[in-house]
Amino acid sequence: MRHYVGGGFDASGVPLPLVDPVTGRTVGAVPEASRELVDRAVAAARAALRGPWAAWSPAERSRLLHRIADGIEARFEEFTAAECADTGKPRELAATVDIPRAVANFRSYAELLAGRSERSWHTPTPDGRGALNYTVRKPLGVVAVVSPWNLPLLLLTWKVAPALATGNAVVAKPSELTPGTACLLAEVMAKAGVPAGVFNLVHGRGPDAAGQWLTEHPGVDAVAFTGASRTGSAIMRAAADRLAPVSFELGGKNAGLVFADADLEEAVAGTLRSAFTHSGQVCLCTERVYVERPVFDAFAAALAAGAKELSGYGPMVSAAHRDKVLGHLERAAADGAEVLAGGGTPRFGDERDGGFWVEPTVLAGLPEDHPAVRDEIFGPVVHLAPFDTEEEALALANAGPYGLAATVWTGDVRRAHRVAPALDVGIAWVNTWNLRDLRTPFGGVKASGIGREGGDHSLDFFSEPMNVCVKL
Repeated sequence: MRHYVGGGFDASGVPLPLVDPVTGRTVGAVPEASRELVDRAVAAARAALRGPWAAWSPAERSRLLHRIADGIEARFEEFTAAECADTGKPRELAATVDIPRAVANFRSYAELLAGRSERSWHTPTPDGRGALNYTVRKPLGVVAVVSPWNLPLLLLTWKVAPALATGNAVVAKPSELTPGTACLLAEVMAKAGVPAGVFNLVHGRGPDAAGQWLTEHPGVDAVAFTGASRTGSAIMRAAADRLAPVSFELGGKNAGLVFADADLEEAVAGTLRSAFTHSGQVCLCTERVYVERPVFDAFAAALAAGAKELSGYGPMVSAAHRDKVLGHLERAAADGAEVLAGGGTPRFGDERDGGFWVEPTVLAGLPEDHPAVRDEIFGPVVHLAPFDTEEEALALANAGPYGLAATVWTGDVRRAHRVAPALDVGIAWVNTWNLRDLRTPFGGVKASGIGREGGDHSLDFFSEPMNVCVKL
């Protein structure tokens, strides 16, 4: 586990323990960056912008992104193992989602960049000769990328790829809990021929440490962050002092709507997936489901039965996060929640009993203002409640401070097109969940984020348009 600054690896810093979430055992350490190292990383990025990197054409940057993707594919098993070791997630999930998606992030932006063109306008002038106006897009400069622990490689590359595609220099700080794949990515970057200083990696915690020093740094021109809404607010305040642009994908308390005309079997299977993938540790996971009253009992029974039969799920990422989730469950039970499935910690009879596990849990019967219904839990917990009308369903789904994603389960195509756009979210899925096209806008509203990622939206954020007017 090393930092990567100015084209060289650096292992300096006080070691932070790395704990295996599956067993709770300390298995290694990652060095915490000093303020001086963060300064060096920002300076290296600034120097790279004045070097040969500034002259690279879009076609050259596109080829570089493909080489990075090739490098991840060549070390696929290493990346998969590192992702599983850091997060505790099942290998099948890492091997079919996280690592392939990281490859796709670099390839998709390489292809978008290769086909991207600027706009031009012929402008009439009083003398009849006219003028030509055209736009060029320029990199923002030094970009800080701060990524979370739940999807470490996927979300890091989701920002790094478009930042490099548009000619920026990056200083990345992954979560101190899950640094493994970021370290491997730095090795891939070096081998792929990324110029020194164009990609830098520093490790450490957030407050009063590398994360804060990086996002507050006067040499950082923009910040791209995925994580908690509270942290996003702190970063935004720091960036405001220098008017640095920010791109935030933040928390969510995502709702699912199940109408009586839905295919109940599909709705149950889809909700099991949307609530419990990666043990609920995905920002898009469904934490509250509203079911039309005629099918509420049947849906609740089937979902609870499915949750009890789930296997192959992973632990919470840390003891602190496990305790947070269990705290929500304890309070919910004390306040009269119906615990239809789960509600505690599983017992395995082996070394996993020392890990950070929480059972897939289905709750019902709580009021809408209860913390388990209102607050983001970010664990394998879903709460069910009935509704009677479409208007009531929308009011329930749209309540609260978050607005990231939602699911709608219905067999009525007219209702689907009526309800989905009326949801106060950045993305709504109808009869599916987490089906992504990387060209589409991704992000949230309200406390769930600022800006959009994906396709041209990311390329636009990481570059600044400039107009050139030539009198003919």
